[in-house]
Amino acid sequence: MTSVPTLARWRWTITAAFGLGGITVAAWGPRLPAIKASLGVDTATIGLLLAGVTVGAILGLVASTPVLHWLGGRRAIAGALLVIAFAMTVMGLALAADSIALLGVAFAIVGLGVGILDVLINVEGAAVEQAVGRTLMPGMHAAWSIGAAAGSGLGAACAALGITPAEQIIAEAVLIAAAAFGTAAGIPPGHRAPAEPRPEGRRARVGQFLRGWLDWRLLLIGVVMFGVELGEGSGNNWLTLAMRNDHGQTAAVAALYFTAFAAGEALARIFGGAAVDRLGRVPVVRFTTALGVVGIVAFIEAGNQWIVLAGVLLWAVGVSMGFPLGMSAAAESGPDPAARVSVVASIGYFANLAGPPAIGVLAQHAGLLRAFWLIAALFVAAFAAAGALAVKPGGPGRETRPARQ
Repeated sequence: MTSVPTLARWRWTITAAFGLGGITVAAWGPRLPAIKASLGVDTATIGLLLAGVTVGAILGLVASTPVLHWLGGRRAIAGALLVIAFAMTVMGLALAADSIALLGVAFAIVGLGVGILDVLINVEGAAVEQAVGRTLMPGMHAAWSIGAAAGSGLGAACAALGITPAEQIIAEAVLIAAAAFGTAAGIPPGHRAPAEPRPEGRRARVGQFLRGWLDWRLLLIGVVMFGVELGEGSGNNWLTLAMRNDHGQTAAVAALYFTAFAAGEALARIFGGAAVDRLGRVPVVRFTTALGVVGIVAFIEAGNQWIVLAGVLLWAVGVSMGFPLGMSAAAESGPDPAARVSVVASIGYFANLAGPPAIGVLAQHAGLLRAFWLIAALFVAAFAAAGALAVKPGGPGRETRPARQ
């Protein structure tokens, strides 16, 4: 049995790793105008460079399971962070050398590292939940959101102080590399997966991965993830523009509405774990997605800006809990948690990345606010599929009442 101090250290180490993931994905976003100007490229080229992050992340999701089997959680997470630190160093050097090709390679490698890290920390987070007996994943995912906000703020501060993107990104790489060793020290040794022997041979391993895509419970969890992640990605990309063009706000005020969206999501995740322990995953996901539907409808239809603001906050609550609770449910749904997490994470990533362009296509024909009805429809689908997230016996939830850590 893991001791209480070890459990506490494990929990906060994984929470810190979530924060490092958030800092990483926010490292270059605030500096894109400076990067674009220094390289002398157009917006399409920047889009292609960023697509490398997406491709790398998807490859990382696929690679995460064999990496976890090979190295174990402790070394695999430290290794993923070191890959990220290496890629960010290369990114900084590429910016200093004005090398677009090298920068593209760096973006792909950092995406690979982030994709691997995302699955591994969710597997570890689910293992911490099982050991502690309380719902912790929403708070861990809140750390990712807080890390992303901190990373964005750091980038904005560096821009204001005249620090070049290359200098900033290399400095962050050094900090992430140092954090990798501290992270490794806080994770108990051993494998949290799988509960059964791993299939021998490439064909057997591919067959096991494909079986995850035929598991009805995983696919229903994926429906929940798809609905909330499309809602989150659309909010991140389109909310400010909708406030500016459709609700008649200034650019500065529209940005404040986006800040309210991000803060609402983080706060819901911070306090959501206690609600899950009292009520269970399924009621919480149904309640939050129902609030999400109300929020989207208010955002689309309301003329009063205070009601619109309330709609933004309810929209944020709607997207807050499905992803972390879906990760927990996937990890405990059967043998080989990393493979199962990678299935639902892939669905979530796809929705987050493909959803905003889909909203854009609909907006071309029906207008942006009317396009948001797709988000409401997918919230309803997530509500309907939420039963797949039911806690298994012995999992964190209202079935258990252990002492707090």
